[in-house]
Amino acid sequence: MDIPALQRLLDRGRDSALLRFGLGKALLDAGDTAEAVIHLQRCVAQDPQYSAGWKWLGKAHVAAGDPNAAAQAWHQGRSVAETNGDKQAVKEMAVFLRRLQKASAGRA
Repeated sequence: MDIPALQRLLDRGRDSALLRFGLGKALLDAGDTAEAVIHLQRCVAQDPQYSAGWKWLGKAHVAAGDPNAAAQAWHQGRSVAETNGDKQAVKEMAVFLRRLQKASAGRA
């Protein structure tokens, strides 16, 4: 995704959960984890029922080195996905949580 184009949309007042999601994901893909976290947090603040936003927020937190925040995002995301009937997202976040738990156990 074109980060500058997405940023221009945001600067013009076109703020939305979808725009924040796209910008957050693009920033994460580009390695800017701190900015990605900010935009993905705004995404789920604007639309708490956006399960993909929760999934990517968790990924951004992992990339930023904050596994506890990632776990919180994925737990919230699983709950949202279950409510929305999004079975694939439920499964994905369950896998991410198991991997996170295994990684934490390996460090202990």
